[in-house]
Amino acid sequence: MSAKRAISTSNVHTAKFTTLPFDGEFFAAVGEPERTGTHIILGPSKNGKTTFAMMYAKYLCRFERVAYDSIEEGLSLTIQMAMDRVNMWEVGSKLILYDKIEIEDLMDALDKHKSPNIVFIDSIQFADMTFKQYKMLKRRYPNKLFVYISHMEGNNPQGKCAQRIYKDAGVIWRVEGFRALPTTRYQASGVTGEPIDIWKEGADKYWGLEKQLNK
Repeated sequence: MSAKRAISTSNVHTAKFTTLPFDGEFFAAVGEPERTGTHIILGPSKNGKTTFAMMYAKYLCRFERVAYDSIEEGLSLTIQMAMDRVNMWEVGSKLILYDKIEIEDLMDALDKHKSPNIVFIDSIQFADMTFKQYKMLKRRYPNKLFVYISHMEGNNPQGKCAQRIYKDAGVIWRVEGFRALPTTRYQASGVTGEPIDIWKEGADKYWGLEKQLNK
């Protein structure tokens, strides 16, 4: 390790980090994450994953401008419906939708002055992302937060790249049965890991049935 990269314990102790001041159910779920880094949302199809991604994007608009790169669906009726469900129109110009912009073109957009500091990539699989591209994005944009959406294969993220991103993420949202189940590296007092319901009636029905089956 070079001397430039060596950091004393006292410097580690006194280092300051900018966080996202989450509150309410989002703070209870994952605490106050750093303003940069990696989050991931994953789950099987038709369980509320896209709607939760829109819920999360809308919430993050409180803190920064957000770009949502819909590589999988693009500008489509299903994306419009997901935005309608969360009343995305309330955030105005705080969120912009990228219509099927591939990773190379996304970087061109993010290189522009005052580009959004929070970027959703939906999805890892449809972007045909490699882990090399993932690391490149982290190095090139150290002051941005990336939120990746991933399909699942069984109980795991689909594909090696998604699996490695999952392991690197500071915040994980696993969506199942219209409920987002959080895992976080930002544990603190008051952080309880409580799930967030995407569609309460659907979640109650799904998880109520699961509980009955598991008795």
